[in-house]
Amino acid sequence: MNITLDTGENLFYVKRDGGERVLLLIHGNMASSAQWDLLLKEIDPVFTVYAIDLRGYGQSTYHQPVNSIKDFSDDIKQLVDQLDLKMFSLMGWSNGGGVAMQFAIDYPDYVQKIVLLSSMSTRGYPAFNTEGKRIHSREQLVKDPGLNRMLDAQKMNNQAFFRAAMDQVLYSVNQPNEEQYQKYLKSATQQRNILDAAYAANVFNISTVSNGVADGTGEIRNLAAPILVIWGKNDLIVSEIMTLEIIEDLQEAGIDFRYASVNAGHALLIDNLEVVLKETYTFLNLKV
Repeated sequence: MNITLDTGENLFYVKRDGGERVLLLIHGNMASSAQWDLLLKEIDPVFTVYAIDLRGYGQSTYHQPVNSIKDFSDDIKQLVDQLDLKMFSLMGWSNGGGVAMQFAIDYPDYVQKIVLLSSMSTRGYPAFNTEGKRIHSREQLVKDPGLNRMLDAQKMNNQAFFRAAMDQVLYSVNQPNEEQYQKYLKSATQQRNILDAAYAANVFNISTVSNGVADGTGEIRNLAAPILVIWGKNDLIVSEIMTLEIIEDLQEAGIDFRYASVNAGHALLIDNLEVVLKETYTFLNLKV
């Protein structure tokens, strides 16, 4: 299904019908709503679940470039208003965790609770060049050979390139079955905002300290919803340091949160869906 925004963008979303409790799922980078397939199938029917494709991902359009994580947040605001969703919980995976936090900051009256799955830090997701040095500007990103190889692979629909990368860092613990893998690869090659999304994540910083590229906005102090942070102990994409940054910033801001580290890599739903659901149910006060 699609929603047309006042910007002319069309956002695609999937709805899993259920009960009165609403959960909105926000995917990560190189992904789309397709990556939520296992959760949509297994989550308790008490939840009505929406999984969206962010602007420039999956089946959503990309007419206007994204400049910040807030752009995604504002898109979601229009979507939930058109769907007449008033109060719901958010679950954000990877970069989607940053989007979830930004939305809760921008529109706190909509959000009951937040679940962060192997989320980017409250201080962003840093971009490094092939020499391991931090990238500071969009111009540096444009010139980065590693990013350009990815862009070339995306333009050529080179699924072998993306599969090799996913095997190494995303599905380093377990792999999806072949049918799932093909869907996930399609999501990766469909992404049309690779450079813009990398820049937005690099400068994202809602903390009170500098992340080396951008000063903290301090917006974390405006987070009101309780947060569950789930991180996979074998995650090769979101490091323990990034996760500890989230915890440190939540503690400093006095935010009610719970932390769970689980036996999984970055693909938490592939590696340990049962534990993710168990932790989520406990956090959302659901007895099953």
